[in-house]
Amino acid sequence: MTSSLIAFAVLLGLVFLRVPIAFAMALVGGLGFAQMRGFDAAGAMVGNAVFETGMNYSLSVVPLFIFMGNILAGSGIASGLFNGADRIFGRFRGGLAMATILSCGGFSAVCGSSLATAATMSKVAMPSMRRFGYHDSLATGSIAAGGTLGILIPPSVIMIIYGLLTESDIGKLFIAGILPGVLGIGLYLVAVLVAVRVKPALAPAVGDVAHMTRQDMVGVFATLALFVFIMVGIYGGFFTPIEAAGMGAAAAVLIALAVGGLTRAGLWEALIDSAIASAMIFAIIIGAEIFSNFITFAGLPDKLYDFVEALGLGPWEVIVVIVLIYMVLGAVLESLSMILLTVPIFYPLVSQLDFGAGILADPDMILIWFAVIVVVATEISLITPPVGMNVFVLRSVLTDVPLSTMFRGILWFWVADIVRITLIVAFPAISLWLVS
Repeated sequence: MTSSLIAFAVLLGLVFLRVPIAFAMALVGGLGFAQMRGFDAAGAMVGNAVFETGMNYSLSVVPLFIFMGNILAGSGIASGLFNGADRIFGRFRGGLAMATILSCGGFSAVCGSSLATAATMSKVAMPSMRRFGYHDSLATGSIAAGGTLGILIPPSVIMIIYGLLTESDIGKLFIAGILPGVLGIGLYLVAVLVAVRVKPALAPAVGDVAHMTRQDMVGVFATLALFVFIMVGIYGGFFTPIEAAGMGAAAAVLIALAVGGLTRAGLWEALIDSAIASAMIFAIIIGAEIFSNFITFAGLPDKLYDFVEALGLGPWEVIVVIVLIYMVLGAVLESLSMILLTVPIFYPLVSQLDFGAGILADPDMILIWFAVIVVVATEISLITPPVGMNVFVLRSVLTDVPLSTMFRGILWFWVADIVRITLIVAFPAISLWLVS
């Protein structure tokens, strides 16, 4: 266990030194394995991790879902979705910020990526909010927070990766994310209402609400149709969750062509952006696989379970401690690497917890509930300083807005997320009712 803790310390040190997380995990995991088994064995392990990750059919969903989101963004469908949401909430103070939250939820339902959702909606929503006089803190806060919904509302790339790591049913994981995702949207809307009530200067007074145009209706119905197509296809038994990525990507292209918003240049840009994002994600997955092999061989999961058992903590206390660990790690690690790094350690421990009778009597249900907890905790990490990956994505797009302004706007939504994860931990039925 000592070698594992030293490895974690070295890994965090490399992250603070701005070494890319993928290379930091691969370096620490490979050298740690070599120290225990020799360089020949470490070389074989690293080569096997690279080969298996590259040949893993299940991971084909990653570039396909990212491509689907890029097509919707490039074809103007995302803009129509935002405008349609604005027509609904325009009669409230802070209506554009609320429309941003709702459109982020809708876009993420067919995108599956938080970073892609935040980057897309920043280009769509920020110009409108600035034009109407919204303060930059509320505008950027609503975009960054709304973008986090992309990893929970199905289809979710993170849920698929969790399912591969824990051998859980991906279809059930998708179902489990629906109600917590809707709860997240609702709490974010409340956060906007509270923010503009406490500080009216954050948003202008309510003006005239324009009527919904044909383009707005196309954006709304195209997004809804694509979401229904994917969900009905999966749960109707027409195709698997993995095949759904390919079907969804093809459907997105057809919808974009039908509405006339997809150009040859837009298609090429979507392909390039998807390739770059996928390469980054696969590098992180390979690094995490190497590091995970090392800590597993070092016996950390078993020793962690023995340590928790020796402390005499009950199952609920263990869950609370894990959530607190995620909150701390989220301040220094980005979402995907955090899940790949921690889930192999925690899920064997969680699967052995005894919650007695009831909805958590089934170990499979415990892992599905834990998946929602992990993803929501990861969502919080996406807007938690000093890293807050969604905030840094916005910063790369909106270079004239200081990070301090963005993080001030995040505070309202961060509090809403704390309320949400408390409810999900206290009431497992929020995650498991649809599944059961």
